[in-house]
Amino acid sequence: MMIDFIKQPWPWYFSGIMIVLIMLILLFFGKSFGFSANLRTICSIAGAGKKVKFFDFKWKDQVWNLMFLAGSILGGFIATHYLSEPAPIKLSAATIADLKQLGVKFDGGLNPADLFSLEAMKDLKTLGILLIGGLLVGFGSRYAGGCTSGHAISGLSNLQLPSLVAVIGFFIGGLIMTFLIMPFIF
Repeated sequence: MMIDFIKQPWPWYFSGIMIVLIMLILLFFGKSFGFSANLRTICSIAGAGKKVKFFDFKWKDQVWNLMFLAGSILGGFIATHYLSEPAPIKLSAATIADLKQLGVKFDGGLNPADLFSLEAMKDLKTLGILLIGGLLVGFGSRYAGGCTSGHAISGLSNLQLPSLVAVIGFFIGGLIMTFLIMPFIF
């Protein structure tokens, strides 16, 4: 009975309620959320602080964020393999048509195999898009002083003006990519 309740689709607003609860807990304990900070912590643990000053900090203060990362990975694995319905996800016909126009076939999964499969890595265009995109996201996260989750969730909830500027920049970048750059790539 309980497993059937967990496996059913939940309302969209449930995740918003959970984010609010997590943010209240983090604010109470004086912490701020952001996944990109984990990369800095992992590099520090690996000894990068001996060569680069940016990684030379007390990484043990960030263990809670590493646990959050590990919990997210474990939770995603459990949800994907044990709590999800095998039925394909539902997309609007317009979205499916837009994907098709970009050369991405909707196969019913969350991550299209045309982009996120070992077979897709053999296509130099797809590999190049993913590599360049990853570099830009990594550079942008460092340059902006945080990732989208850190600025949009944590920074905005703390009423930080730099986070508002960063989030506006994220949206402008997304619109430029969607309407100006992607049509030329695909």
